[in-house]
Amino acid sequence: MVLVLSQFKVANGMSAEVKGAFMNRPHQVENAPGFLRLDVVSPVDEPDEIWLLTYWHDLASYEQWHQSPAHHQSHKGIPKGLRLDPAGTRVRVFNHISS
Repeated sequence: MVLVLSQFKVANGMSAEVKGAFMNRPHQVENAPGFLRLDVVSPVDEPDEIWLLTYWHDLASYEQWHQSPAHHQSHKGIPKGLRLDPAGTRVRVFNHISS
């Protein structure tokens, strides 16, 4: 199993709108082969940061999803006018060792 951490920081005061969009998202990733779970979290000490934690059977499943048309469609709910801090944006892949 792998965990993919997608981290970004909202740069223009739209954190509430972005968090609302995640709460009302279309749940398209749930249909992706190999998908296990998604958690959307925000650090208490950095409320403009949003972290997506997706869990996959394997890295190939995530890569297929990330390149798919469904992945691109899943981003249509992003609030208009959103600006991200490039320094606060990254994606990291982790091997799951234990729960």
